[in-house]
Amino acid sequence: MIARRGATDLAGVLLVDKPAGPTSHDVVATFRRATGERRIGHAGTLDPMATGLLLVLVGRATRLERYLSGHDKRYDARIVFGTATDTLDADGEVTEMRPVDGALFDPVRAAGILASFVGPAQQMPPAYSAIKRGGVAAHRLARAGKEPDLEPRDIVVHEASLIAVHPDARAWDVSFSVSKGTYIRSLARDVGLAAGTVAHLGALRRTVAGAADVTDAHTIDAVTEAGTAGRLPALFTDPVALLGFPVAEVDPDSTRDGRPLPAELLPAAEGEGVAVTAGDRLIGVYRRTGSVLRAETVLDPGIDR
Repeated sequence: MIARRGATDLAGVLLVDKPAGPTSHDVVATFRRATGERRIGHAGTLDPMATGLLLVLVGRATRLERYLSGHDKRYDARIVFGTATDTLDADGEVTEMRPVDGALFDPVRAAGILASFVGPAQQMPPAYSAIKRGGVAAHRLARAGKEPDLEPRDIVVHEASLIAVHPDARAWDVSFSVSKGTYIRSLARDVGLAAGTVAHLGALRRTVAGAADVTDAHTIDAVTEAGTAGRLPALFTDPVALLGFPVAEVDPDSTRDGRPLPAELLPAAEGEGVAVTAGDRLIGVYRRTGSVLRAETVLDPGIDR
């Protein structure tokens, strides 16, 4: 039953397989209409052209965004050589064209170029991004003809594996495993320059985010139908598994009012996050501070696992 203020008792995390076209916000808006629940968000934006895994947070689970958006991610990407665009992807306007050496499609050479990107690095984000400068998103400044004042950010490319080369399409298919905040569009740009030409991102699919895998995700239609029929909880996934924190099982009475818990409940390191559970519910996220676990995010009355 929908509450008067547009809130329901729904609470959980959905794994959604986003198609190309809608924005991440479009997906959220669709689910709000289907369920009547206003407290819906997502962890980790996907561009409109991108497909794949989107973590959608419902009700109290929106409080978990800060934890779920910080995981490493894996993508399948197509890098198209010879053409650069203003957005660094296939949705942008062409800004430059350069010749492409046919030897670039030798798999050995391609794998060697990709190997040079593995490890920690500083990456310049795209001008067309959601990063804010002076309270304004960079993409809004870029569309207004202004150059956003962006700074390089620290990233880590854990893996960059060649899947296939396509000489006729002047493209590579690549699997990237990267840290939070890495822009695959920027990687495509930089790979093109390293290869002696220019390049843009032709297609992108997110396959993994932390412990979540797209093979377990639901379509937008399936989630919408379940939401309309009141069956959405059947599609929720275990939030504890997604958090990746050590788990402390407690008596629910011990967590009332967000009171601290004795650290001996779990041998967590100083400052480490802990998922506190009671039975089959996630009660909150606590953090080790000295001799206690202090409540950082309280999810009263909890989220079903």
